[in-house]
Amino acid sequence: MKKVLFAAVAVFAFGMANAQDETKSFGFNQSDIFLEGNLGFSSTNDKNTEEKTSELNFNPKVGYFISDKLALGVELMAGSYKEEVAGSDVYKESNFGAGVFARYYFLDLGERFKTYAEAGLGFNSGKEEYFPGDAKYSGFGLGAGLGMQYFVTPKMAINFGLTDILSYSSNKFDGGENVSEFNGNVNVFNNFFATAQFGMTFKL
Repeated sequence: MKKVLFAAVAVFAFGMANAQDETKSFGFNQSDIFLEGNLGFSSTNDKNTEEKTSELNFNPKVGYFISDKLALGVELMAGSYKEEVAGSDVYKESNFGAGVFARYYFLDLGERFKTYAEAGLGFNSGKEEYFPGDAKYSGFGLGAGLGMQYFVTPKMAINFGLTDILSYSSNKFDGGENVSEFNGNVNVFNNFFATAQFGMTFKL
């Protein structure tokens, strides 16, 4: 009888330990590495003015956790924008950049939902085409925003990168002066998914 009772307790304890380990597996720990790729796309079609626009942004990242909640990493940025009127191109822009970021996880919404704040510094270059002319530029930008992840498995999560709360950029065109821009979106939840980027995160 004692052996049966001991075996039952052992099985129960083992099951509880496995459940706790499974719970802890959703998320990150110190020394974890993650790979991430975010994709943003938008388009408009105004039939009154025959104006169409399309925008595409891709943002791959790699990060390393120096603690259970704080990660540092590097990222690349590539994007394009196109505007046409009555079937003819009137403006195009392409850009590429690289940067560094810090990400802090501050809230767990259950076992699988994780929310974070992120700040980054990046350097970029690009080209604008106005037809028939064009202009090249280079510059840098700072940004701070929010994000959310849902862990489908302990190693894979769906990522939602939300609108930047604060951002600043400065670009210099060839033969021209610096053009700087500052944006503040304090009421970020008013347009929660206005410029959201969706992607996948993989924990190594």
